[in-house]
Amino acid sequence: MFSNLSALKRVFAYAAPYRRRFVLSILLAVVLAAMAPIRPLLIQYTINTVIGKGLWNWLVWVTVLQIGILVVETALRFLFGYQTAWLGQTVVRDLRNEVYKKILGLNVRQFDKTPIGTLTTRTINDIESINDIFSEGLIPIIADVLSILAILGAMFYTNWQLTLVCLVPFPILILATYFFKESVNRSFIRVRNAVAALNAFVQEHVSGMSIVHAFAAENYEADKFQKINAEHRQANIRAIFAYSVFFPVVEIILASSTGLLVWYAGVQVMQLPPEKAVGLAGQILSFILLLNLLFRPLRVIADKFNVLQMGMIASERVFKIMDNDDEMPDSGTLTPERFRGEVEFRDVRFGYYQDQPVLKNINFGVEAGKTLALVGNTGSGKTTIISILNRLYEADSGDIRIDGVRIQDYRLHTLRRQIGVVLQDVFLFSGTVLENVTLRNPAISREQVEAAARVMGIHDFILRLPGGYDFQVMERGATLSLGQRQLLSFLRTLLYDPSILIMDEATSSIDPESEALIQLATEQLLKGRTSIVIAHRLSTIRKADSILVLDKGEVREKGSHEELLQLKGAYARLYELQFGQENR
Repeated sequence: MFSNLSALKRVFAYAAPYRRRFVLSILLAVVLAAMAPIRPLLIQYTINTVIGKGLWNWLVWVTVLQIGILVVETALRFLFGYQTAWLGQTVVRDLRNEVYKKILGLNVRQFDKTPIGTLTTRTINDIESINDIFSEGLIPIIADVLSILAILGAMFYTNWQLTLVCLVPFPILILATYFFKESVNRSFIRVRNAVAALNAFVQEHVSGMSIVHAFAAENYEADKFQKINAEHRQANIRAIFAYSVFFPVVEIILASSTGLLVWYAGVQVMQLPPEKAVGLAGQILSFILLLNLLFRPLRVIADKFNVLQMGMIASERVFKIMDNDDEMPDSGTLTPERFRGEVEFRDVRFGYYQDQPVLKNINFGVEAGKTLALVGNTGSGKTTIISILNRLYEADSGDIRIDGVRIQDYRLHTLRRQIGVVLQDVFLFSGTVLENVTLRNPAISREQVEAAARVMGIHDFILRLPGGYDFQVMERGATLSLGQRQLLSFLRTLLYDPSILIMDEATSSIDPESEALIQLATEQLLKGRTSIVIAHRLSTIRKADSILVLDKGEVREKGSHEELLQLKGAYARLYELQFGQENR
């Protein structure tokens, strides 16, 4: 309960910049509550005084007054609904921007542990539920409570005995409201969990649909989806059942209150002289109208409490992301325009899990403008080295330096900006070729892109695409071949002009035509840059200035291609396996 209140307080802190709108919403709630009993009481006055005393000249004016009050009340209700919705959507906009910025700053290890669909649910669905706190939750609840109090006050003031008779069924309503609230609340929690599970499943399996098709696993995955979807359906049905029971119960209680009102008033009328019975007739009609006005908020107030509760639960989930402090520290102050490119690892140790080191006492150096090749079996730590060099992960111990300076002393943006990465699995976003290679950086013009593409020899290849540089690339580059995606990745890296270049299996599994273009592109990328190249194909790294052979997270051998062959060690064995004795 207290954690919910704390979350609610944090949500309303986001409304602080819009306090005038918030105050206006509360004032409108007070005014609407005060206006709620006016029209029924005015009808009572019309019957008892205007009609009862034959003041027919007043009848037209009273009718005009009724219409005027109705128009004003309608306008105020529109303004109230608009203000609360505006406030909710504005807070949601600000909070969603902040959450997305937070996600951008999280350590990569967080994405290793958290399904993408779950983060999507938090950023979209859960934050949208926070909007309901304003549009359907706390402020509307305050307005409804004030209306209920105003209507009850008017009823007691008019005839307290008649009011007490009308309220006889209310304990049943309170009990029904409590059970309804608890039942729907449990169902909503199940629905939210089911939605998160659905989002995570669909996100993951749509991304990996080619694997599902390749292994003919459609039926198995469809069965699993049906189970998750069935849980979502069942959770919603439980909520629907609660609504289906509750609203008829409210109608029965309203009918019971109206029946008791008519019965009690009828008994009173029979005991009164005719001239006083007319006055009671006006009260009966106004009480019927007041009862309907009283039950209107009572019908939905329990539902609004559930909406408020779900909004607070959703906000707790969102704030768990906001409170996640697993971010890469960015306390460095150095922001050089360009690195010389000297790289040095000193006794570096790292493990994705504390008791399972991936890198053990790694020591090596790369001179500026030179090329270092990393060789080793799968799992030897090659990719991990480049991941900690650009601080996607933080080394557990040891020292990594660029140009003699610890990488932690550079601003994180500066460090990553100066290290270009070309991966084997190229990720392209939905958008044009131009947007993908510039990453929507306004500082890179189309002319620069075309000039860089000509230098790399891929301008003609891009022009052959439908639309050229405006060709629409589908998600993950699904409409392009692997070689084409690699070429765009090379162009993207060249445009950002890094001081240090990392190539992780960038030329594997490429067709001969694309490989020729990539060889030219590679030559352009390597010019004047320090390069770290990872490759299983040893033919691609013969010209490297030095080669590092890794095995189980440790450096086994260092040297040039010829030196390592003469050692007749691990590198020589790998070379022997790939090319045989005749290729030496």
